[in-house]
Amino acid sequence: MTLAHQFAAYTAWRTLLASDIAEFQTWLSENELSDGQTDLRLGQLLERLAEDRLNVAFVAEFSRGKSELINAIFFADYGDRMLPSSIGRTTMCPTELLFDHNKPPQVELLPIQTRSANTGIGEYKRFPDQWESLPIDVASPESLQDALRHVSETTRVTPDEARRLGFAVGEEEADLYRPDAEGMVEIPRWRHALINFPHPLLKQGLVILDTPGLNAIGAEPELTLSLLPNAHAVLFILAADTGVTQSDLAIWKENICTGGTTRRGRLVVLNKIDGQWDELKTETEIDAEIKRQAEQSAQILDLPASQVFPVSAQKGLVAKINRDVELLARSRLPMLEAALSDELIPAKRDIVCESTGQEFGDVARRVRTLLESRESGLSEQLTELTELRGKNRGVVEYMMSKVRTEKDEFEQGLQRYYAVRSVFSTLTNNLFAHLGLDRLRQLTGETREAMLEASFSKNLSGAMKGFFGQARRALADSTHEISEILAMMEMVYKKFTVEHGLKLGTPTTFSLLRYEKEMDRLESWCDSHLNSTLSLLTHDKKNITQKFFEEVAVQVRRAFERANKDAEIWLRAIMAPMETQVREHQIQLKRRLESIKRIHQATDTLENRIAELESVGVGLQQQIGMLDNMEARIQELLGTEQVAEMEIA
Repeated sequence: MTLAHQFAAYTAWRTLLASDIAEFQTWLSENELSDGQTDLRLGQLLERLAEDRLNVAFVAEFSRGKSELINAIFFADYGDRMLPSSIGRTTMCPTELLFDHNKPPQVELLPIQTRSANTGIGEYKRFPDQWESLPIDVASPESLQDALRHVSETTRVTPDEARRLGFAVGEEEADLYRPDAEGMVEIPRWRHALINFPHPLLKQGLVILDTPGLNAIGAEPELTLSLLPNAHAVLFILAADTGVTQSDLAIWKENICTGGTTRRGRLVVLNKIDGQWDELKTETEIDAEIKRQAEQSAQILDLPASQVFPVSAQKGLVAKINRDVELLARSRLPMLEAALSDELIPAKRDIVCESTGQEFGDVARRVRTLLESRESGLSEQLTELTELRGKNRGVVEYMMSKVRTEKDEFEQGLQRYYAVRSVFSTLTNNLFAHLGLDRLRQLTGETREAMLEASFSKNLSGAMKGFFGQARRALADSTHEISEILAMMEMVYKKFTVEHGLKLGTPTTFSLLRYEKEMDRLESWCDSHLNSTLSLLTHDKKNITQKFFEEVAVQVRRAFERANKDAEIWLRAIMAPMETQVREHQIQLKRRLESIKRIHQATDTLENRIAELESVGVGLQQQIGMLDNMEARIQELLGTEQVAEMEIA
């Protein structure tokens, strides 16, 4: 099965999962089993599934055939090249291919001059007016090709302007950016490109990132800080005629294999093997030569040979267009597509299953606890009323007094509950005082000022270390507050369970470890990049460092924003069972007292009331059975091992 079919199967699976969860949400509402918190969580879960994206990044030096490989894997059905591909540099800026149904088909281009503002690409995505837009006529392949050629455009600026925009300008032959005969430097015209196109795979959530080569990657910190690490698959392309060059190796070590070469979804492509096709050699000799090159590349990159895939993207594209089965097999492109499918789809599915399973599982457990609580309360009522059969009025009065006493004791216990709410609110405020964005904004501003005042490399580096030190301290203080909240709620859960028979279990735990690791990653990136920057004998190193810091600050802020959101969800989740159980217990006590009162006042017969409660009990059993079925159906989807095996309707 091709990557396209695998992805279509994955999309079908995700759609079915979302449909079942939506049905579950509706069922909860119709059966009065939902509340504001539950409905919000399920709504957010459905939103995440609807916005799910599969990100694939292509990274290489220039002239390695990235664009041709993208054409061959994803766009061969168009019968021509979608992305420009020719000798030399064709991708001059990072290019994202995606589909957003809220926008028309178009190419959006961010001018290179925006680099001078020390603002990241992610921030500019919020402001469409900063981009130049070119419409695409989806019915015309020529229109698409013309629009896409703009990503290759360049502009000429002075050396000082080029340096100001973050380009390393040199005088040597090997320098990519060097003055021409007129003293001008040719640089990319655009900083970033967004191509919104209704391709079937893009419509299903595929996002393709095509990156420029050489030091253009280093010029955009957001690429290495965010876009590449967040990609579900990264294809690093080498050329068979050059092997692993020094610049290839630098890109691999600095931007791709960070965190270990065995990470899923990190593949190496040895492209242009058709250069080895020699009519004077046998197929065995050719295969041996290609195998030797692949093994050498794997050895240099320090990874298993099984992660290196020799292909000919150009011949694979031609073969697909001409439906040449023999040429396609010789290009070895299907082997790469199979490996990409095997790596990409399961890795992405695992991520979705983990997040969905945790969220849905928690909601399902809350609903089950609520139903079991109602069933337990109903059972108590039935036992009480059954025991009244054949009893005189005095026994009924005694039973009524007993229930009233329970109700009074519980209401007294509610005073402790309200006190807990007050302490909970205080601890929550303390947590967000440490984790909140106000503190981070202050820290960022202080660091920015320190860097502006810095005169030496040591001061610049010290300011960055101080920034991360404070960010870590904020996370550590937040972790302490989380421990306080958890300890208090564990005690309260236990107390209300013992004293009032509430079914509370244990509070949900929460950790900021993932954000601590994110700080480690960002600081490690800073150390490696700043060390090389600060060693430069250039007057511009302060400006370069400040550009790095601005992007790092954006990434830290995003991490804190996610941490804040996760903390809010956890705080609601840890308090919600208490609120639900307290409310439910109050209702049950009230109903028990009313039932006995009605019997005492002879406004209702004992047998009629027992029959009524038994009927309610049958309804509760049916609801539990329905919950079992829905939960089993969704858990079966989350436990499916082979998405590709699903039948595509």
